[in-house]
Amino acid sequence: MSDDSVVLDVAGLQRLVDVLGQGGRTVIGPTVRDGVVVHAPITSVAELPARARDAQAPGRYRLSLDGDERLFAFAAAAQSWKPFLFPSRQPLLSVSPEGAVTAVEEEPPSYAFLGVRSCDLAAVAVHDRVLLDRDVVDAHYAGRRRSAFVVAITCSHPGGTCFCTSTNTGPHPTAGYDLAMTELLDDDGHRFVVRTGSADGAAVLAQLTGRPSTDADAAAVEDVVAGSVAVMEPRAIDMGGVRELLRDNPEHPRWDDVASRCLSCTNCTLVCPTCFCSAVEDVTSLSGDRAERVQRWDSCFA
Repeated sequence: MSDDSVVLDVAGLQRLVDVLGQGGRTVIGPTVRDGVVVHAPITSVAELPARARDAQAPGRYRLSLDGDERLFAFAAAAQSWKPFLFPSRQPLLSVSPEGAVTAVEEEPPSYAFLGVRSCDLAAVAVHDRVLLDRDVVDAHYAGRRRSAFVVAITCSHPGGTCFCTSTNTGPHPTAGYDLAMTELLDDDGHRFVVRTGSADGAAVLAQLTGRPSTDADAAAVEDVVAGSVAVMEPRAIDMGGVRELLRDNPEHPRWDDVASRCLSCTNCTLVCPTCFCSAVEDVTSLSGDRAERVQRWDSCFA
């Protein structure tokens, strides 16, 4: 290959998890819980969802564990990475019974995210623009984001509703990561082709033992990407003029169709990986001896 990609076997992936867990970092990766793939702390490759395959369609999610040994052969997980960088509830101030107001200044948790899809990287980039790159910075988000280490993964099994090729957000990660992997399982074995995306990523990769990638590895990576693109091709969307199309049709019957099924729960915006709306409220304990000001997720639909 023309770049400096390295090939790791499964033992090498475990070594990556070990290295990422050093220095106080918590490694977050995909796991299976209650019949779905969710992100949770891990310390071992054995906790990753081997054999997991998901079937996703409008209003439908089913997970099976009858696939091969691949660890990332599923579509996007049932949750995004948003709660780790932008938690649903963030204390801002505390008030004592005497009226003393204290700002909450906590050491932000340090995360290493393993298996971030390209679509999720695009969502994180939206939060970066809104919460990090404007004149007024969300300090709590900034602390979590700047300490986060991101290991991206090429999506090999898009879901039945995926269309990232239409929005240029996948399936192959191109930016926003420290390391990026493509999982391969063929006659040459179970392996991960890893490339760097930052100086921190290069420093971590230097601590791992792997072999240089070959032209055969590069061709296998291209086949994975091409296979994912082919799966999504029937759902390709012409994005030209979409902004104007939505803006100029506020009374289109499609909105009535959506509204007829809406429960007004606002959960669509709360689980959305790009939504960033929040509210600030004051909360007093039932005993009356403690009060605090918190930032919490809110919905623009509320």
